[in-house]
Amino acid sequence: MNQQLALEILLSGESAFITGSAGTGKTFLLNQFIRLAKHEGKFVSVTATTGLAATHIGGTTIHAWSGIGIHDQLPSGFAEHISKGRREIIEKTDILIIDEVSMLHDYRLDMVDEVCRLVRKRVDEPFGGIQVVMSGDFFQLPPINRPNDRRQGSFVVNSLAWRELQPTIIYLRDQYRQQDDDLQDILESIRRGEVRRHHAEKLLERIAEVEADDTDMTELHTTNIDVDRINQRKLDELYEDAIEYQAVTTGSANYVENLMRSVLAPELLLLKKGALVMAVRNDPSRKFVNGSIGKVVAFEPGTEYPIVEFLNGKEVTMTPESWELRDGDKKRAGFTQIPLRLAWAITVHKSQGMTLDAARIDLRRAFVEGMGYVALSRVKNLQNLHLMGINKMALKISEEALSIDELLVVEAEKAAEKFAHLAKQASERDLSAELAKAQKKTGSSSGWAEKIAKMREIYPNAYKPWLKNDDETLKTDFQNGRTVKELSQKLGRHEGSIAMRLQKHFGEDVAL
Repeated sequence: MNQQLALEILLSGESAFITGSAGTGKTFLLNQFIRLAKHEGKFVSVTATTGLAATHIGGTTIHAWSGIGIHDQLPSGFAEHISKGRREIIEKTDILIIDEVSMLHDYRLDMVDEVCRLVRKRVDEPFGGIQVVMSGDFFQLPPINRPNDRRQGSFVVNSLAWRELQPTIIYLRDQYRQQDDDLQDILESIRRGEVRRHHAEKLLERIAEVEADDTDMTELHTTNIDVDRINQRKLDELYEDAIEYQAVTTGSANYVENLMRSVLAPELLLLKKGALVMAVRNDPSRKFVNGSIGKVVAFEPGTEYPIVEFLNGKEVTMTPESWELRDGDKKRAGFTQIPLRLAWAITVHKSQGMTLDAARIDLRRAFVEGMGYVALSRVKNLQNLHLMGINKMALKISEEALSIDELLVVEAEKAAEKFAHLAKQASERDLSAELAKAQKKTGSSSGWAEKIAKMREIYPNAYKPWLKNDDETLKTDFQNGRTVKELSQKLGRHEGSIAMRLQKHFGEDVAL
């Protein structure tokens, strides 16, 4: 099914499940639908199964939205004790988005369904009458069952809620990421569970292509400890002055903490000229996308914003961007930072949803079905894929996922026939004009210049890099008994920024 027909189905009010292989534009379709639905006046609750996935679409986790949290079953009297704010959001919701639903346990979808029915007092309708739009790929990372979990679960298609909702299956086929037949053939063979010797041989050939001195390539690893070690070592090897960028946050501490765990941009970004970096947001002007790799070539005079030369040849001054933790139409927390992270290494998990220009991938310790598929599908072609090693688990997919997919293909074909009458409507729609109107109405979230100007009315040096003289003044005055408040006034920076800088110099246990 193409994107245009899929969008018409969603706009018609159908509950649906959007699926397709990596790179077929599932998130792109969701974002278009969300923008148009809001423009039509619908109350859209945007959620995902993980915090990281939620930041990609500007939402919150489904666990937080529904109030189920970490529970594996609803507590007695749940609907009566739910908070007023949570109740209002669920009651007002017209459309519920759940991205990366393949990582959600079946019993948790049942819990969300039960919450919606009880709170909205429409117990005979799936999800209390809300249009539910789910998205995901069962061949990618599955729901995790830990040995000590009281309740074990499986894919959401096994839930009672799924069977009663009977979502329309939208199976996207057009490939927007992979650009060569060889890589597409390998990825499709993994999805079918039919990896042959010639597929394995093509992958093994990529091991011989690794060059140890190639520093302009991101490494994908299966564990955080490897990633952190590599990035720090590579940065230390650059004999350049470091520039620091401290994130600015808004909202209560618990919401800010949840948001920071989900955003790929770090709270404290440390960069040097020559650093390999990765964009962690899509650029509206398309100079870079989430996952674009580049190198810091300079810093803008005055602002000290990093100037990055991306592998596509574009040279871009990277200015701060804002992420939000939203709950329906309520903004719970904000996080503003330069949309970059060090890119010598990243975990496979955090790469999900990204398109990488090139990658060196270590799958020698792949430990779960789907991990290899996620990693290998991040790049556009086989020539830009370099393997450090691979084990058998990396080429495995879930047998259950394979069976589910076969059924989804059949259901998607039925849906295409059922909604064929919408194809003409899709061809006549001036989508670009409608999206432009929707964007104008909702406004842009990139009004950073206004935010920083307002901050600097109170803190003149807010979000400016720390100069050597400022650092020396800070340390000396603090040791001479100046308080954080006094240092804030003297140095023209927020008290939180002063406190974090002191912790950097004197340790996290320093008495402030």
